[in-house]
Amino acid sequence: MIPWMFGKVEINLKLKEMFIKYRDGYVINQVELLKLPEFETDRICRQKVTFSGRVQNVGFRLEVCQLATRLGLTGYCKNMENGDVLAELQGSENRIQYLITFMKSLKRIKIRNMVIKEMEVNEKESVFLPY
Repeated sequence: MIPWMFGKVEINLKLKEMFIKYRDGYVINQVELLKLPEFETDRICRQKVTFSGRVQNVGFRLEVCQLATRLGLTGYCKNMENGDVLAELQGSENRIQYLITFMKSLKRIKIRNMVIKEMEVNEKESVFLPY
């Protein structure tokens, strides 16, 4: 590699790191400022949701994790090799629906398709894990 290109690569990596740090800060701040509605008592359920579309490299998992934690949900969210994001969400059904509706409303994210599957509740789970 030509010596002057090392500097260019370093600058691009630093810009990418700065962008990710800014984006993550923005996502965390937006979720913290979100005024959550009052939720009625609802049945506890677990849903496996596969999100397809522009859902990777846009802060999607971080936002799901932050909002799920604020909503008192448990589960996890992870990237799939095919570009989808898989989330298992457990808690009050109306809170899960709120999270899904909120994620669909975000402009920087474009959910083209969702597959939702009911699962058995995991009684031992107590946190939402960011994978």
